Amino acid sequence: MTTKHSKISLPLKLTFLIFSMVLNCMGIVILQLSEAKITYDKLGFLESFKDLPIAFISLFAVNFISKTGTKKSLILALTIVGICSLILPFVEVFWFYKIWFAIIGACFAIGKICVFGIIRNNISDEKSLAKTMNSVEASFMIGIFVVNIGFGWVISSQFSEFWKFGFLSISVLSAITIFLFSKLPVSEPEKMKNENIFKEVAGIANPLIIIFLGVVFSIVFIEQSFNSWLPSFYKNHLKVNSFFALQASSFLALFSYIGRTVTANVIQRFSLPKYYILCLSSIIIVLLIIIGIQFSGMDDSKILLFLFPVIGLFLSPLYPVINSKMIATIDKSKANVFTSLIVIFSSLGSSVSSIIMSVLFGNQLLNYYSVYILSAVILLFTISLIYFRFADKKI
Repeated sequence: MTTKHSKISLPLKLTFLIFSMVLNCMGIVILQLSEAKITYDKLGFLESFKDLPIAFISLFAVNFISKTGTKKSLILALTIVGICSLILPFVEVFWFYKIWFAIIGACFAIGKICVFGIIRNNISDEKSLAKTMNSVEASFMIGIFVVNIGFGWVISSQFSEFWKFGFLSISVLSAITIFLFSKLPVSEPEKMKNENIFKEVAGIANPLIIIFLGVVFSIVFIEQSFNSWLPSFYKNHLKVNSFFALQASSFLALFSYIGRTVTANVIQRFSLPKYYILCLSSIIIVLLIIIGIQFSGMDDSKILLFLFPVIGLFLSPLYPVINSKMIATIDKSKANVFTSLIVIFSSLGSSVSSIIMSVLFGNQLLNYYSVYILSAVILLFTISLIYFRFADKKI
């Protein structure tokens, strides 16, 4: 399987790169539409149009993928993303963004289940799986970096009104990825019995998985607080222009990419729980430093612009590490069902986070941005300790 794994690595990375670009353009959309006098209340709920379809479709995507096959399902999802990205630059009305994000969310639900299924079907060892997931998910962070740098450059140029035409590059990248998959033989996951999805979920549910899903929810909750809203925090609280806000935010993605790449290369030397807790503790330390600067009268924007991105080094490994530890223990035939639960709770964490952030921004409570995130990290730390205490139990 090693040869096959090396061949599928590139299209899997490109797939996550594409979905990262379309999902994490939310920060740019919020930034640009807020200047067009769209309120933060409306923009906060825009995230829900992306995340709720992800949760809903994930419930029913498993049977569809099982019948259609992971390769064909993934190609279909990428085709729809490519077409949607081709259309977006030519539409001006706000309601279309809701439809666009809903379609993108549905495609991501299918795409992520397919990617996780392919990885699980080819790799059984826990640490090898962690290495692969960190490597593939690292490309997700590159997508955030590329979106912020690319769109930031366009927005700051004389062609700023044409910023939406940057989505055409995503269409081209989708076409390339589809071509690579079309030429590639992929081992399909074991066929599922045609059972009710709720019975399938009930069949794998237990207290350990419930705690695990709480951990996943909390990680994405924290990640989304940065990914979609950090540019607006930089612009509104630290008083930098849109271009600099996007460029500074892109360094969060760059540090996140470094964090996942380093993890992919060193994870086999460490205990997964110890590595995870070390990363989480480092986030708390950095946030305490940021809070200390903010509330000691030294609210220096230059220092904060550099400190926030550092969190990406330690935040980015959490999601793939915790997922790989649990997925490695799941039976291959149940991998798609289990992945659908991960996708559902990830999307709920993202949606709830964005709604709460919109309240903070709408009520001018940006001074408490870092305190809010620290509270969420401490809660995640507590839940994670409970999870690791019972993680050795059989599922």
